[in-house]
Parts: sequence; C-alpha cells; structure tokens
Amino acid sequence: MVEAVPWLTIVGIGEDGPAGLSAASRAALDAAELVIGAPRHLALLPALTCPCEAWPVPFEAGITPLLARRGQRVVMLASGDPFWFGAGSTLARHLTPGEWVAHPAPSTFAWAAARLGWPLDGTLCLGLHAAPFARLRPHLAPGARAILLVRDGDAALALARYVAGQGFGASSVTILEALGGPRERIRHATAADLAFADIAHPVALGLAVQGDGAVLPQASGIADDWFDHDGQITKRPIRALTLSALAPRFGEMLWDIGAGSGSIAIEWLLAHPSTAAIAFERDPVRAARARANTAALGADRLVVVDGAAPAILHDRPLPDAVFIGGGVSEGLLEWLTGHLPSGVRLVANAVTLESEALLTRWHAVKGGQLLRIDLAEAAPLGMRRGWRASYPLVQWSVTL
Repeated sequence: MVEAVPWLTIVGIGEDGPAGLSAASRAALDAAELVIGAPRHLALLPALTCPCEAWPVPFEAGITPLLARRGQRVVMLASGDPFWFGAGSTLARHLTPGEWVAHPAPSTFAWAAARLGWPLDGTLCLGLHAAPFARLRPHLAPGARAILLVRDGDAALALARYVAGQGFGASSVTILEALGGPRERIRHATAADLAFADIAHPVALGLAVQGDGAVLPQASGIADDWFDHDGQITKRPIRALTLSALAPRFGEMLWDIGAGSGSIAIEWLLAHPSTAAIAFERDPVRAARARANTAALGADRLVVVDGAAPAILHDRPLPDAVFIGGGVSEGLLEWLTGHLPSGVRLVANAVTLESEALLTRWHAVKGGQLLRIDLAEAAPLGMRRGWRASYPLVQWSVTL
C-alpha cells in the first residue's frame, strides 16, 4: 500500500499575522507553490514568492478547485485553530489521511478566555457563523458563560437581541474584536442595551448569562408548554418514561414515527449534541409545527419528513432506536422487524384497546418489556380535590 504524501498544509493564522506563526507554518509558506485563504488572512502575510488566491464565498465553492490542486504544495490559511469551529474539519472530510498536515495557532476562544479570565473547561464555546442563534437556547441559565463566534457586527447585535428576547437582557456581553492583533478592541454592555454601530470583524462575544427567562431543564421530560402543539403530544411524564426506554447514547440515530409536535425527537437531540433524529409525520400542519419547535429549542438538526409510514421509511439512514408514537399497526411493525438490523431498540406507545391488543400480541412473540402506565392528577372536585385519571397507556419496548 502506497502512503499518501501530504500536499496540503492547513496553517492557522491569527490577527498578529506572521508574528504568531510557528516555525513549521513559516517553513510551509516558504515552500508553497500556492497559498489560498480569505482576503483578510492573505493581507496579514508579507509578500510571498508564490501565487496567492482568495478563497471563494460560500466556503463550499472552494473545495472542488482545491482538490484539483493535488500534486502541488498548497497552503490553506484558516483562522486560529482550524479544527475548532474552523475550516479544517470540513476539508479533512474530503481528504484521505496523510494528504494533509495542520499547524494550528491560538484560537479565538483561547484569546477570548485569556482576556476575560474565564476557564475554557467551564465555558460553553459555540461557532454561530452559519448556525441559528437558538443553538444557544438550551444553555441560557443564570450563571452560565459562553464564548460565541459570529459572522459580523450585525450578527453580534442580532444575537444580543435574541438573548434579551429570551428573558436574559441583563446578561453581560463583552464584544471582543480582532483579538491578538493591532486592531484589538474590547467593549462591554448588557444584552438589552448593546447598540455599538461599529463592531468590526472578526468578532466574538463573551456572554455571562443573567436574567429571569425560562431555563430549559437538563433532564428528560421537560414541561409540555415548551412545545407548540395541538394536544397531540406525548405528555411530560410519559415522555420521560419513553426517553428512558429509548435510552439515547452517543452518536445514535432515532426514528420518531408519528412525531406530532416532535417532542420525543427534540428531547432525544437535547440529550447530547452528537445524536441525530428523523421525525416522520403524515399531517403537514403537525410536521410544520415540529419544525418550528425544533428551531425554537436549539435542536435544529432534526430532519422532519412529511408522509405516512412505512412507505416513507425506505432509503433512510438506519436508526439505532425507533419510537412509534402514533399510527402503530401490524403492517408497520412487520416492516420494521423485517427491514431493520438486529440491535435496534423499538419503543411503541398505545392508548386504544386495539393498539394495546396489538402490542400485547407482539410482546408475546418477540419478548421485551410490556409496561402499563396509569397516571392521575389532583384536580378540583366541587369544593374539594380529587384524582383526575388519564387514559392508561401501554408501552412495549424491545431490542430487535
């Protein structure tokens, strides 16, 4: 087997330009046949003997031309640490091991932490250049700290408005511009009052959260009012038991069939940032509502598919777990057990006598656990209180 020869060197560069480059980065630039980078990065370098090309916008447009340079000694400039919300991870997906080397510089997160005096190991770090601000929503709680990279000054102002709109306008915001270079500037405001009109790129925000906004719980079974729904929602206590049975693990994929408001899939995604989920919903109004819920709660990686199962399930990424919250049927169970590999965890909830009988029959054949859940809440009863019972629910969970 012939080992790949590194032809691409990814060089991290900061606002201090050549002064911050390592000896290895300098050597790569001296030997380069071509240097590619954002115009801002190229402007930080002294005159080079090799050609320089600006990386196009959007970023993805530059990947194919870069790959066509195989065989040349190419240097790609990237901000700070290329593998921390940077270009390095995107490029590495298109290359084989051994085709590239990287020489990182201090990241913006490191510079920001050094200026703020915050420990990076206890600070949330997010790149929000192209991601929705709602990625921050699960982390908004008094006392939390975050360093946030944003696209430009307008985005910094919009992010502060978002934080204030969630009830955390008292949060302290530190605007950190061009850290480590001659243009470095640091200013402070609250999220509610931030109004600087001259915020310069590159910019990061140091956010110390304060306020009385609603805090998203970290445990499974968050309150129903976090979700917009039409009544077709797996209620909080049942949702907690269901997610316990589904048992989300690192990097796993969920199929949520009959997703309704999307509450199960959303909480699956909130369990860990590595998880993935596809929600299948036949009602287009509910599918749209599930999309809105996932956007509002910072779980925007949920894929919502309109259509009825099992027809809509073909050619999808295989799941590690499946939840059937609506529309359980003989045909659906037959399709799932016939098409999914062994080891997939299946959880189905039933409320009607017919669906309960179906799950009872399948439990007798396939095994697993059959659980009957009876819940009652205290409610007014004349001048006193009594128990108001919900419909009992039967839950079947099994590993295929």
